[in-house]
Amino acid sequence: MAMKAEWYDSVWLNAYHAASRVVARVAPHRHEEFVRAFDVLRTPPDFTPRHERGFLTLEQLEQIRSIARAIPNDRLELHEMASFGRFVVHNLPAFTKLQHELAATASDWAGQALEPCYNFLSLYTRMGACEPHLDSPSAMWTLDICIEQSDPWPIWFSQNVPWPESAGAPDPDWATAIKNDPDLTFTPYVMEPGDAVLFSGSSQWHYREPLQAEGRKRFCNLLFLHYIPLGAGELLKPANWPHLFGIPEINEVPGLADAL
Repeated sequence: MAMKAEWYDSVWLNAYHAASRVVARVAPHRHEEFVRAFDVLRTPPDFTPRHERGFLTLEQLEQIRSIARAIPNDRLELHEMASFGRFVVHNLPAFTKLQHELAATASDWAGQALEPCYNFLSLYTRMGACEPHLDSPSAMWTLDICIEQSDPWPIWFSQNVPWPESAGAPDPDWATAIKNDPDLTFTPYVMEPGDAVLFSGSSQWHYREPLQAEGRKRFCNLLFLHYIPLGAGELLKPANWPHLFGIPEINEVPGLADAL
């Protein structure tokens, strides 16, 4: 696949395809080995999202809300305000502890052994939006927990798509093209506070329509706990590929160290 993916979390996928082309050119006898090494990051084809209502107790929910309210303003990350209309806070110790405690549950729901990768609190404002995208495999499995919201805000998931082979977006208006793709079937999931959904963001297109800002203040606070297959941490870092595969030419790929 020579096309370049354009959504915000597509850097890893572009690095993979660029590296694959390098391997095919300089070590064609190793190309199949390179491709097959990533099987561990492919979502089982029969997986469907699991929506668990009332996943958190009221006590757990209030504890998380209290932690969120106590976050000082200088800890709020602003880099996704323009694109998502949200503040984010990564890897707070209390949420990292919770993520480790829930690893067994996430593994059971995913049908494979998982380990925590990273987490973040997502505080959507009335400007909240989430265009269609696939996640980097560092967020292959996401336990999405609804903490608090002004209104239910559906998240739409496609069926599993072949990954990483066919995840391209050649249309200039790629977001609309993805939503209207006749080969994709999107299903809405409506969460209430305390609900959780496990999905595979690297293999399922997902999006939310923009929050309707008119009339009153709208918001949605979500906790994202991202998991990866147990033992896959080194493979999912593109900067590791040259030495993992013993093919130094992979370093030709621009921005390899930043492709996470």
